[in-house]
Amino acid sequence: MNIIDYAISHARVFFGILIFIIAAGSSTYISIPKEAVPDVNIPIIYVSLSQKGISANDSERLLVKPIEDEVKTVEGIKEIRSTAYSGGGNVLLEFDAGFDSDKAMDDVREKVDRAKGDLPNEADEPTVNEVNISAFPIILISISGDLPDRTLQDLAKELQDSIETIPSVLEAKIGGKRFEQVDIIINKVALEGYNINIESLINTVNQNNMMVSAGEQDTGDGSFNIKVPGLYENIDDVLDTPVKTVGDSVITFRDIAEVKRTFEDRKSFANINGKNSVTIEVSKRVGENIIDTISKIKEITNKVSLSFPSNVEISFNQDQSKTIKNMLNSLQNNVIAAIILVLIIILGALGVRSGFLVGVSIPGSFLSGILALSLMGFTVNIVVLFALILSVGLLVDGAIVVVEYADRKIQEGLSIKESYTSASKKMSLPIISSTATTLAAFLPLIFWPGLAGEFMKYLPITLICVLISSLFMALLFVPVLGTILSTVAKVFLQLFIPFLSGLIFYNILNIGFNYLNINTLIMPLTIAKYILPILLFVYVFIKIIPSTYKISELINKKETNIKESAKILSSENNISVLEIKGFIGLYARLINKLLNHPAKVITFAILILCGVMYTYTKIGSGVEFFPEVEPELAKIVVYARGNLSVEEKRNYVSRVESIILNIQSKNNEFKNIYTLSGNISEQSEASEDFIGSVSLEYNDWDNRRKSKVILNEIIKKTKSIKGIKVESREQEGGPPTGKPINIKLTSSNKSLLLSESYRLKEFINKYPKLINIEDNFPAPGIEWEINVNRKQASKFGANISSIGNVIKLATNGIKLGEYRPDDSDDSIPLYLRYPSEGRTLDTIQNLRVNTPNGLVPISNFVEIIPNNRTGNIIRVNSKNAINIQADVEVGVYADAKVKEIEYVLGITDVVPSFRGKPIQNLSKFKLDSEINVELIGENQDQQQAQEFLSKAFGVALFMMLMILLLQFNSFYSSFLILFAVIMSTAGVFIGLMITGQAFGIVMTGVGVIALAGIVVNNNIILIDTFDYLKTKMPNVKEAIVKTGAQRIRPVLLTTFTTVLGLLPMVTMTNVDFITREITRGSPDTEWWVQLSTAIVFGLIFATVLTLIVTPSALMLRENVKIWYKNKINS
Repeated sequence: MNIIDYAISHARVFFGILIFIIAAGSSTYISIPKEAVPDVNIPIIYVSLSQKGISANDSERLLVKPIEDEVKTVEGIKEIRSTAYSGGGNVLLEFDAGFDSDKAMDDVREKVDRAKGDLPNEADEPTVNEVNISAFPIILISISGDLPDRTLQDLAKELQDSIETIPSVLEAKIGGKRFEQVDIIINKVALEGYNINIESLINTVNQNNMMVSAGEQDTGDGSFNIKVPGLYENIDDVLDTPVKTVGDSVITFRDIAEVKRTFEDRKSFANINGKNSVTIEVSKRVGENIIDTISKIKEITNKVSLSFPSNVEISFNQDQSKTIKNMLNSLQNNVIAAIILVLIIILGALGVRSGFLVGVSIPGSFLSGILALSLMGFTVNIVVLFALILSVGLLVDGAIVVVEYADRKIQEGLSIKESYTSASKKMSLPIISSTATTLAAFLPLIFWPGLAGEFMKYLPITLICVLISSLFMALLFVPVLGTILSTVAKVFLQLFIPFLSGLIFYNILNIGFNYLNINTLIMPLTIAKYILPILLFVYVFIKIIPSTYKISELINKKETNIKESAKILSSENNISVLEIKGFIGLYARLINKLLNHPAKVITFAILILCGVMYTYTKIGSGVEFFPEVEPELAKIVVYARGNLSVEEKRNYVSRVESIILNIQSKNNEFKNIYTLSGNISEQSEASEDFIGSVSLEYNDWDNRRKSKVILNEIIKKTKSIKGIKVESREQEGGPPTGKPINIKLTSSNKSLLLSESYRLKEFINKYPKLINIEDNFPAPGIEWEINVNRKQASKFGANISSIGNVIKLATNGIKLGEYRPDDSDDSIPLYLRYPSEGRTLDTIQNLRVNTPNGLVPISNFVEIIPNNRTGNIIRVNSKNAINIQADVEVGVYADAKVKEIEYVLGITDVVPSFRGKPIQNLSKFKLDSEINVELIGENQDQQQAQEFLSKAFGVALFMMLMILLLQFNSFYSSFLILFAVIMSTAGVFIGLMITGQAFGIVMTGVGVIALAGIVVNNNIILIDTFDYLKTKMPNVKEAIVKTGAQRIRPVLLTTFTTVLGLLPMVTMTNVDFITREITRGSPDTEWWVQLSTAIVFGLIFATVLTLIVTPSALMLRENVKIWYKNKINS
């Protein structure tokens, strides 16, 4: 007894297992954690370096290079990128994907600890950080209003503490926060009058602001600790610090300075919808449900905000749960639509029983697949949902094949049990083979390299779980349910009809008793209200027993009136199928004629394939990495040059913000407008001209204009603002890669690199169809350099340290130490500085330094000269680097422009072509041989994905070949099936040309791989049936015709169900079965267009191949055999 016989003989056990799987799967689907993106280790670790006041040149020499020299020996590093800027620097280490993050962090920390000794004493402690997706914010909470910064920050702190009590929240971080500091504002006259030395002042503060642990005493009568508390606790402690003693007189800070608790100097400004704001960035713990977490965050925020002032506004931005909700909704609607469409087709073709069984297999496969994912510790994220939506077109084939075969056997007169047992046994090997080949198509994707692979590995794993589930559904649960369907229907009707009758009667009694309102009889009426429906239930239950029995017998009734067509199609009869009437007979007669000319049919098919490929090269729409999706977010970026102050930058960006606010007041197209301005480019590799940005969060797509239209209006209106450059950027569909054209230039010769980069920038500025050209050149500006004549200074008893400390008083101040008051969680630094009116260039020129010879003007030994300012210094693998980036015009595909630029810059010698014709008259740009040039970013990612998917397709074909050889033991049959896979790609290109879509490297590529799995299924079952029938029929031709006649119905059914299941995605139509709304063109449907188009058009084309070309190829083999035998005999 095999497993199929065992399952059918123990049908109730397997029916119970099915009920459990559906119940457990439903529960798991509701409770499984849902995340926006998979939790993968991003292979990046960065070291942050800072030293207040250090120049970019000194930062490169003293901070960045010592760290680079140590960390470059860490194992597994792919690339080192460094940035030196005014005030600090950072070193970013990129590792190979799949790296051991814990080991890498330990290694980097060890190397950084070694390098600390080479860093300046004034440098802050370097920090080592890793980029972790789980730490990315899932929602931003903005607190805005016309209130002081301190009030907004106090409200944010209160809300932060409440949010961090949620168990699933990892961290709530306040962004746009100004850090506190204590300014000790020196009275210059008093400082000089008391002849106080700056160095001694620093030492005095350090010696008076410390905790001394004086040990402990054990007297025999007890033991106790002794301490000398000396840490500053409040402002008065600072003011009372003695700075100089003269006899009995003690001079304190009160005598020479004013002490005030304030904020650090303003570096940036942040607004929400035109109002001052503070933002809380909330991130969740790994594996927690993003939808539930954000719901709790909003609930607590609304509760806490009730105590806030009335003029405070709370807004939620970049809610990541919205994307997941939309995708879950899309998935549910697609599954429901697929079930309905499949039921319509199957009900029409095979009847109620078959339609119900196939309908059950769809949610059964889905839910058991999700249950498996949950047991493996996976969460539902955007890639898993992508895989589940893709699987809609893959999982019904096996169930349809089994149900169709069983239905045919029932028509031939077999009993229900015999039919489903026979169907499961006969179709088990071809269905297992077809599922195995489909799995083989996706299995190589598990080994997708790089960061994209870390994300995409969830796709094949999810599909493998769902497809294996569909295999068990088709071969075990569907036959089991088919054999006991009459019993299930009898039990259901026996219980449901009495229950429904009792429920209706209960509601009638309830309404009637409430209407009568007889208070004196309330107790007997209440008893009657419950007893009478129970009695009715029992009565109806007994009365309908004969009827339910008859219905059960009717379902189980053996077919006695066997149709002529069923007899002809039976594998046990040798009657010619050409006598069948209707569509099947028409197809049989067509095949019978085509089999007389099999070589012509195959030649014609090959010509079609070549013709389609050639036509696509002429009129195809090109290639793109990810589909372009209508964004929910966009950004307006503002650039300006020169030594602008923070306030000047703010004024420029505010003018752009005002234009956007005016557009908002007219059209109301944005949920939130978030503005950031000031010194915000210093610590990034972005252009140094970057002075601010306005981030736009759009309203729902159907309540506004297209994003490009809105952004064009903003760009057009901001052209009236002189002195700035304004660009627009949209949220990218897919992994963030920046601008599509990204040219990286590297060289050890810094001056040559700059001159060649300027030359190339001029060339790119004039290059056709490139826009929004950006670079990270050093921004023009001046800086003041104070040169000290050491010999002259030594004559006056001055040195670099004393001169530097005096100059610091007129700039950012001298850090004296820190203190921690009771009302703050953080240490607050103490800075000694001059009043704001004394912090000017003129003051520096007139400064005097305290020396053993008295106060001496520094002008005696220093020279203040202006210099060109050194901007950010970018290094890649210890070489200086510059990036030039550009967007392409609307309607131009980036891939084509990238190929042009690669040829023009001499990166490749392959002449680019447009629609099959080489592009002429491309003038080459010659760079100096010392300059290395390459295109990175989207182009690099696209090439890697293209190379891998091509290899994966080849490996998948090889694995399919092995599986097919294992089943058929025939190279011809195996290659014939794989030929159908190759031929089906012609259908994909036809679909792309009809719809005008570009070939998407990821979406269309995955669609082609999925298509390979589907196409193979029909061919396997067709050839398996032929191998059986050729032993039964008098000749091969009749066996082929009968095979086609038998298989045309299941082939067309599987094709139509898959096509109709994916049709809503192809047409970008979303039917919401809850709200009963039909929408078209929503952003969440735009994701799946390329994928579904590839499968639908490829499958339609492949179905024709299966029904016409495959029989012709089988006939051709037989003809060749006969010809060969005749040659031998002759």
